[in-house]
Amino acid sequence: MLADSRDVLPARYLAVWNEGTFMTITTEDTVDCSAYEVTDSYFGAPYIDVDELRDEPSPHRYIHGGFTGCDTRFAFSYPPSDQWKGRLIQPMEGAHAGHEDFFAGPLGAAMGGLPLTIRAGGYMVETNMGHIGDDIDPKGGEDPTIYGWRAAVESARFSKFVAEQVYGEAPHHAYVWGGSGGGRRSPLVLENGADVFDGALPFMGGGDVAPFPATERIKGAQVMSFACMFNVQRLLRDPATSGRLIDAMQPGGSGNPFEGLDSHSAEELASLYRQGFPLGDEFMLFTPMGQIWLWSSIADLLVEQDPSYFENFWTKPGYVGHDLPTAVQDDLIDVVTTVSRVVTVRDLLTDPAFEAPEYGLMKTMAGLMAGEAGMDMPYAIEVEGLPAGYRLGIGMQLMSGAAAGRQLYAIGNVADLFACDGHGEANLKRFEGVQAGDEIHVSNRKFLAFCYFHRHHIMDDAQFDSLRQAGQPIYAQHPVPLMSPLMGVSYTGQYAGKLLWMHHTHDSSLWPSQGLIYRGAVVAAQGPEAAAEKFRLQWTQNAEHIPPSYLPNSTTRATSTWLIDYFPVIEQGLADLIQWVEEGTAPPNTTFEYVDGQIVLPQSASERGGIQPVIRVSANGGVRAEVGVGEQVELAVDAEVPPGAGTIVSVEWDWDGWATFPFQHEVSGEDTAVSLRTSHAYGSPGTYFVTARVRSQRDGDATEVNRLISNVASARIVVS
Repeated sequence: MLADSRDVLPARYLAVWNEGTFMTITTEDTVDCSAYEVTDSYFGAPYIDVDELRDEPSPHRYIHGGFTGCDTRFAFSYPPSDQWKGRLIQPMEGAHAGHEDFFAGPLGAAMGGLPLTIRAGGYMVETNMGHIGDDIDPKGGEDPTIYGWRAAVESARFSKFVAEQVYGEAPHHAYVWGGSGGGRRSPLVLENGADVFDGALPFMGGGDVAPFPATERIKGAQVMSFACMFNVQRLLRDPATSGRLIDAMQPGGSGNPFEGLDSHSAEELASLYRQGFPLGDEFMLFTPMGQIWLWSSIADLLVEQDPSYFENFWTKPGYVGHDLPTAVQDDLIDVVTTVSRVVTVRDLLTDPAFEAPEYGLMKTMAGLMAGEAGMDMPYAIEVEGLPAGYRLGIGMQLMSGAAAGRQLYAIGNVADLFACDGHGEANLKRFEGVQAGDEIHVSNRKFLAFCYFHRHHIMDDAQFDSLRQAGQPIYAQHPVPLMSPLMGVSYTGQYAGKLLWMHHTHDSSLWPSQGLIYRGAVVAAQGPEAAAEKFRLQWTQNAEHIPPSYLPNSTTRATSTWLIDYFPVIEQGLADLIQWVEEGTAPPNTTFEYVDGQIVLPQSASERGGIQPVIRVSANGGVRAEVGVGEQVELAVDAEVPPGAGTIVSVEWDWDGWATFPFQHEVSGEDTAVSLRTSHAYGSPGTYFVTARVRSQRDGDATEVNRLISNVASARIVVS
């Protein structure tokens, strides 16, 4: 493949499907690209460099290629004709994209990948969105339309041309879906690819809005959101402080997140909540995942666009670095030292030196990276002798050796070990060429200034209302930064097909406040009546940005007892979108309120709507029970499914918060509501989060594993 080459390789053809069976081919059976005429003149003629049969993860004909003269690559996966139901399904990679094989990797496969596509009756189209890795195409430069939608749309057009040769006909409908960065771009594809796509399902998206056709890079509120979040992480990182905050906001806690905080820390935490960080998700504040990647990928761009802010922060009145140096001075690191060791992904995953639990999160992220860049990628370095201070997000610039001048930023840190990422070429190379003894400048001056970026770069979004009074900003303002061109252009809300937007109530990367933006864009661009015909918004309760199987547990409970696996929700949403487009049956909205930056959902399923079961749990009649060892606790779970969302097919209990779920109620699978009781006694003192997990299924089929819709609820049991 051409994963890291811009050269066009000769075409080669191995085999094809014919009516669902294997067949050796001759040159006459190969795909003929010569008759295809690109619609978008930016792209050269298409070429195919791989055409072969693959058995995994499901039998399919795999075709890989690209367009000459540019970096756009694509991969088409065609299942046997007896499994194809006439649809094109195009999943969109998250973050900045840059890979045409993401959905064959571990996280993409977990999201469904090709098996989901086949279950939906489609063939799968992937594209690198016009660029390789995190680097821009030299031909396209910083044109965000290429990376936002044009590469995806032209690749999909060409896939239809190929489908006519593979199946004898083009697909009758086409759909695009994706989350995070894929949720950012999939609406752009529908807006600008009306001749190709009929429907879109973005989940966890966000961005600003402009009139159609939008051609400028987006201004992303996530930049400011993450700045505030990083600041709260930094200010409250002491284990006693963070532990008290997390405990207060869990079931049966005090409900007061500000207890014990100094005034500055309390102000920053309050600002975080008002901007939309979800209440009850505080554990994720201190478990940074993809959020820190955004800083590493755009830090240099922010400094380039607004150098005065990073200088003013330390030198001018009106900025914390100048006015309140005690808030940052103990965390400052700015030294020149040397690299003591370069650590590959393989080292991190196999060296006994990294077996301690504190390396777990870094190893998880490295494992995901291994599928993309290989086990021998130089992923991290050790730097000894650094002073005390805050290390996450710290800048690391090589001063000598083969990589001199390369700028990276710490996306993970344990003791003297730093995993890093960067912008453009730095993202592709990381610590390639670095050796022990190379000189390195280690400084977090830029990151500490970034921690207060949200105060000085506010947008018109309601998310920022708490940072202004009577329309006037409270703090000195700087121009809102542009995000990377790889994130594409602004939303417009103008499209011809159907769009089902799904957003999570406990997303610490794309906060619930971001889930409101596109609805407003559609109403403004097309009017309330058209929006009612073409747009739906559904909330998924207790879902994070990343499923719990990829997240670490806290010291008190398993992550999967308060967060759900949302992939079945996405698959059901895709099925509902297809039914909406092809049969006219619209999926339901979720009813909600937006109060002080928070999404508030109705307590009853009939009022809430959507597709997810609503559940309530009590212990001895409340959300907290205090009992003695051996004393029976009376437990209750009440659950109901919204109208038209199916029936309850399983109800199970986890007694202690560690996700074993040893007890399951017998349910008929025919009820839309249940009220069930049980009891449990604890043999040892301690605090336990007893949890009920309820699953529903559209057809009442408990054996259907792919579209089981979950929700969870817990109560606190204090045993003395």
